[in-house]
Amino acid sequence: MKTIVNYQLPKLKDLPSDAGVYFMRDRTGEILYIGKAKNLRKRVSSYFAPSQRHSNRIALMVSQIRDIDFIVTDTEAEALALEANLIKQHQPHFNVLLKDDKKYPYVCITWSEKYPRIFITRKRRVKSKGDRYYGPYTDTRGLRHTLDLIKNNFALRQRPKPLHKDRPCLNYDMGKCPGVCQNLISPQQYQQTIQKIALIFQGRTNELINQLRQQMEKAAENLDFEKAAKYRDQIHSLEQLFATQKVALPDDTISQDAIALAQDEQHTCIQLFQIRAGRLVGRLGFYTDSGKETEAGEILQRVLEQHYQQIEPLEIPSEILVQHPLEDAEILMKWLGEKTGKKITIINPQRQIKAELIAMVKKNAHIELEKTQKSVLVNLEAMEDLAQILGLKHLPKHIEGYDISHLQGSNAVASRVVFIDGQPAKQYYRHYKIKNPTITIGHSDDFLSLQEVIRRRFSGNDPHPDLIMIDGGKGQLSAVWEVLEELNLTGKLKVISLAKKREEIFLPKQSQPLPTDAEQAGVQLLRRLRDEAHRFAVTFHRQQRLKASRRSQLDQIQGLGFERQKRLLAHFHSVDYIREASVKQIQGVDGIGPNLAQNIYDYFHPI
Repeated sequence: MKTIVNYQLPKLKDLPSDAGVYFMRDRTGEILYIGKAKNLRKRVSSYFAPSQRHSNRIALMVSQIRDIDFIVTDTEAEALALEANLIKQHQPHFNVLLKDDKKYPYVCITWSEKYPRIFITRKRRVKSKGDRYYGPYTDTRGLRHTLDLIKNNFALRQRPKPLHKDRPCLNYDMGKCPGVCQNLISPQQYQQTIQKIALIFQGRTNELINQLRQQMEKAAENLDFEKAAKYRDQIHSLEQLFATQKVALPDDTISQDAIALAQDEQHTCIQLFQIRAGRLVGRLGFYTDSGKETEAGEILQRVLEQHYQQIEPLEIPSEILVQHPLEDAEILMKWLGEKTGKKITIINPQRQIKAELIAMVKKNAHIELEKTQKSVLVNLEAMEDLAQILGLKHLPKHIEGYDISHLQGSNAVASRVVFIDGQPAKQYYRHYKIKNPTITIGHSDDFLSLQEVIRRRFSGNDPHPDLIMIDGGKGQLSAVWEVLEELNLTGKLKVISLAKKREEIFLPKQSQPLPTDAEQAGVQLLRRLRDEAHRFAVTFHRQQRLKASRRSQLDQIQGLGFERQKRLLAHFHSVDYIREASVKQIQGVDGIGPNLAQNIYDYFHPI
């Protein structure tokens, strides 16, 4: 590794031609994207070439770039390894080549917790470095079946929070939970169970079966037949799971990943089949908005790089089958070899069994592409209809929706939700706490709240949407229009409001709504946007109200500051549980001494 340099955009021509890693930053200095390149100057300059056709995602990123940093490396393999570490460290949003929100589910294991939870989620958001995500899985039904089988055969934590303060719930009596809430099992013992289960999601089910078989035999030798029977039942269930997997290859020693894609002009759907011990143990799906202008081999390379960055070395097989040759296959093999400590081979098969496997993966990718195309067509029709309703010259591809939420003026908040190409783009959602001092309990003002939010949103230089939708009627719209006039944006921004009762669309300075049918495609798109803005605002308002209700009681306890309040709530989960706790139990919280514990107890138990 040689050096780190920062370059302003006008100095692109001065970038070196060496291999390295580059950082794209916005006006606040936040990292938008981290990438690697064999030739930094050529790669970075390509983003700003006038002839370059970018996807909507990359075009949006480029519009926000204000600075570029780079790190020059000695080799391309070093650049790849460095990029992987930096992405893991900084997690820039635009490094999500693979869109996964709500399309495919993941399995999350919360290793950051003393007693890890296992659950299915459609959002891969790494809040703690210790947590692990497996997937995304295309077979949701099969995934839920696997998780049900695991929960039926392994005693696991069933609830994120205890149901009772001083005793386990019914799940403990039924043998479904080992009594995590009452510490009836040590964290070390419980984590050993989770480590076994993790083998299933790592595609190492056969390895787990062998472990359980050894434990069963040992228990039988020790005449512990009850434990041996438990292991036997677990083995039987896992063998059934193994038997239901659809693909079996002649050689049951083969472990490989097979990846293929299908593309149209705008979208790419990728499928990755995980073959372990001759059987299909996982079918992962990814998609990106890179179309046919992007080389198929380049996309496969990036998918494999991002996928293998996120998983444990033991999960990476020795052989990877690819539909198209990779431009940097040698670099990828070297990096994976260093990561796993074994030789990794990447093959573009042309005949016999391996080529047939790639053909099957490609067929599944085409099926997923057809599903995506249908969804895109529905959204396109909705945008075309909305453009016709509003008389827009261009499709409203970037729409923002705003809503206000409060309870009689208390905890007033606002939401901004964003739809891009008719789909929620949650990375651009924003919450706003209303700062206007005149908006207090008993005195609400949605007009002033909206004006504050719109002023905050459009006073900067962030990219403007094609359309703004306000949840409300003529009054709310007029209030927003005043702010846009103040900011000299009335000629640059298109704004409308959607009234709830009759789903009527209003334009600024017009007393009558537009003639529309509440069920036509364009109005339904606005309704989805409005409902999402309402949901997002209400959820945030409830969170703020809950925090306020907790603080309002705890703030009155002498000597109990903000940090200790957080520790109390983290330990007891609710004010009600604190009220029920004894002085000794309260004193068990880190940072709570005997005098303060007595103060807290006395507050909830006045004489």
